[in-house]
Amino acid sequence: MDLFELLKNGTTQIIDVRTESEFQSGHVKNSKNIPVDKVPNLLDEFKSMPKPIVLCCASGARSGMAAEFLSRAGIEEVYNGGSWKNVELQQLDK
Repeated sequence: MDLFELLKNGTTQIIDVRTESEFQSGHVKNSKNIPVDKVPNLLDEFKSMPKPIVLCCASGARSGMAAEFLSRAGIEEVYNGGSWKNVELQQLDK
C-alpha cells in the first residue's frame, strides 16, 4: 500500500520519531511524538494503537529503524513514511 492510501485511512496513526525539540520545530498535524530511543520501551503502547501506523522523522532513517524494530517485535501494519515533510505533503493531498 502506498503512503497516500495509508493516510486516507481515518484510523492511521502518525508517529514522529524525531527528538522533542525537532518535533516542536514543525510536525505533521495530529501526529504523536515518540523519540526513536523511547520506541523499545513502549511496545505495549504501539500494540494498542489504531492501525496502520506510519512512522516519520527528518529523512526516513530513524523511522526506518523504528519500523523494522516494531515489525520484528510482532507489531503489524507499521510503515516507514520517510520524511515528516513528505508525510505532511501526502496528507494534504488527501
